[in-house]
Amino acid sequence: MRELLLGLKLLLGSGRGNRARFALMVAGGSLGVCCLAIVLAIPGILESQDGRVAARQRVVARDSTGRAISDGFPLAIDRTDPYGATPLTRVFIARGTREIEPPPGLVTLPRDGQVFTSPALHRLLRAEPGLAQRLPGKEAGLIGAKGLARPDELVAYVGVSRSALSDGRPVRRWGIGYVPIPTMEPATLDTLRFAMAGVVLLPLTVFLSVCARLSAAERTRRLAALRLLGLSRKGTQRVNAAETVAAATLGAVLGLFQYEVVNQLVCWVGLPGFSMYPSDGNLSATTVVVCLVGCPALAWFVGRASARKAAASPLAVRRGAVEKAPSKWGFVPLAAGVGVMTGYCVAGATGHVPTSTFLSAWLVPSAIVLVGVGLVLSLPELSGFLARRVARTTESLPLGLAMRRNEAESGGVLRVAAGLVLLVFVASLAQGVVIQMNEVSRNTSAVQRYDILLEKIGESQRRALESLPGLRTHFAVMTSDYDGGELPHNAATAVVASCTQLRRAVRSVEGCVDGRPLWLRDSAPTEGGFEAGDSFHFALGDGRHNRDLKLTVPDQKVRVHNKAGSEMIGGEAILLPPTMLPRHVRYPLRTTLVLVSDSDNATVRRVLDGIGAAVPTEIVVPQGVDVTALQENAIVKTLLTVGIVLGLVIGVAAYLVAATDRAVERRPQVTALTLLGARARTLRAVQVAQVVLPLVVGLVPAVLVGKMAETSYLVVGGGTVFWDGAGVPVLLVGALGVVAVAAVGALPLVGRRIDPELIRRH
Repeated sequence: MRELLLGLKLLLGSGRGNRARFALMVAGGSLGVCCLAIVLAIPGILESQDGRVAARQRVVARDSTGRAISDGFPLAIDRTDPYGATPLTRVFIARGTREIEPPPGLVTLPRDGQVFTSPALHRLLRAEPGLAQRLPGKEAGLIGAKGLARPDELVAYVGVSRSALSDGRPVRRWGIGYVPIPTMEPATLDTLRFAMAGVVLLPLTVFLSVCARLSAAERTRRLAALRLLGLSRKGTQRVNAAETVAAATLGAVLGLFQYEVVNQLVCWVGLPGFSMYPSDGNLSATTVVVCLVGCPALAWFVGRASARKAAASPLAVRRGAVEKAPSKWGFVPLAAGVGVMTGYCVAGATGHVPTSTFLSAWLVPSAIVLVGVGLVLSLPELSGFLARRVARTTESLPLGLAMRRNEAESGGVLRVAAGLVLLVFVASLAQGVVIQMNEVSRNTSAVQRYDILLEKIGESQRRALESLPGLRTHFAVMTSDYDGGELPHNAATAVVASCTQLRRAVRSVEGCVDGRPLWLRDSAPTEGGFEAGDSFHFALGDGRHNRDLKLTVPDQKVRVHNKAGSEMIGGEAILLPPTMLPRHVRYPLRTTLVLVSDSDNATVRRVLDGIGAAVPTEIVVPQGVDVTALQENAIVKTLLTVGIVLGLVIGVAAYLVAATDRAVERRPQVTALTLLGARARTLRAVQVAQVVLPLVVGLVPAVLVGKMAETSYLVVGGGTVFWDGAGVPVLLVGALGVVAVAAVGALPLVGRRIDPELIRRH
């Protein structure tokens, strides 16, 4: 305790300069804690949003045997359709004789013809009137925040009659203990956590360490004086740790306050593709403890470690002894991580992609962490090696002075360049995450297919669907011998379409003749399947009498080639002309009406609006469009962008703090050179070279191993894109931008005024 009080007294009574340094340590620590709180709050935000979605899920009314019973309960069905890359959720409700509590966000259940919309959907309906076709009825109010996952969610409760909702499920109450489809799947959330840890937490650790070691040389000399006056070795370390812990504690408190301000600002402004309510961002007790205890604990260890030299060799510190050469052990984690990533890169290049996901889930993240640590620890040795070689060969005075300084103080490069080097490294990793997410959710088809079951659609509704504007064509797909149970192994499908309809759905058709059944096959080779002469039965019905349609596989074949990225016709089927169907009959059970349009967003939106107007309560399956995955992808991109911005802020802040601190520490040497006749332009060139060259030495391996880390991540992800050549120019431009920022930041750090006190100290 005595040493802790001594450290605080030295802090308060050591002059205006040290108090300014302490204020800078507090400000830097608060920025770091704010960034840390943002990263730690993301899982809690997603959990809060999923909780509100779970609270509006319906609980089906069942009897003691588990069978659904209506018995006057309201009926409800859910329909989720894509609106661009955003899900549009429509809940159709038919009131009953029993009164139940309305879902969260509503005061009462909607009546027949009433529509309650979310605020975002309400605004969208004003901008896109055609969207109202999916919502039969008149707007009667808005859904409250308790019933929405996010402020920008598109949700509507639509009141209909019980006759229009014959397939609805009876609702006893609202709210279940889980969410059927979470905002982010656990595997994706783990990927996001891993990416955020690399993008934010690694640079953050360096930044907090830099803030804890401000004015390291001056503080070390002061601690060495205390050690020579009789203070014990551990006491000397505690004195230094007291100051860093005090700064970290104040910074943690200030950082949590900054987080609250940022939380309110983000909720008010919103982020592209992701929004939240202010209460979602409330910090958990665990996060507060991590920030208020973890950051001071880190400062304690950093403070004790930085005072070790002064406690062990105080005379060497006071007399300005030459620093010990940096250890080469920093290359060990770098070599280990690069070795693992090389193995995955070779596996991806040779086509032997690893199948052990459990092993890869541990190896690749561990290798990336090892590489990140190795880049930081090996930087002093790389900088020292470059400084020795250049100093011996160069004839330039500024370059020679800069390299001699780096050679004598190679450890100082670690504080200045480590944050920016890590920033470039993790930027490549973040790019890999974005590539994987785009590959998973991307729809590369040139045409869009919509599947609608014809079981409960009337003839007029079918004709309305087939005549929707924007369609390229339509056809029906029937399944033989199907009574609603499991599909038999000897079942067959029949495509009811003319040759013209078929040609409009695929890239090309070979051998098609109208007016007769044909053996339809796609261009991909198939094993087994049909043989000419095989017969299949299709049960048709006209509502009163059932008919049996027998189709025999003909000898004549027609081959189709699907458009790139689409599979309109897959495998084998019987192509049946529409004219061969008996008049006034319905299709078999579970027959699918297939609508085909172009795949551009405007056309897809227009067709879905038309389907919603014709059959608002029916299930529509847009093939190849996983709107949940698209929304998840957008959220991951947004949060990852937030992480990259935080990493950029942290990296630049770490550089500015460390470069400014180092320039202040070097004022005595700069003053001496000025008295010896060195010009200001020469001193600025020395300062820029002293910072830029070691930074370039660190950025070159950072770019190389960053691309290896990205490739390893993509190989493990199971995608088909392993080598992202398009991202290399972006990464190189980013690295050049980092060098430019470092050079500009180093220019104004050489003052012209000579302080006599600096001459005396030197």
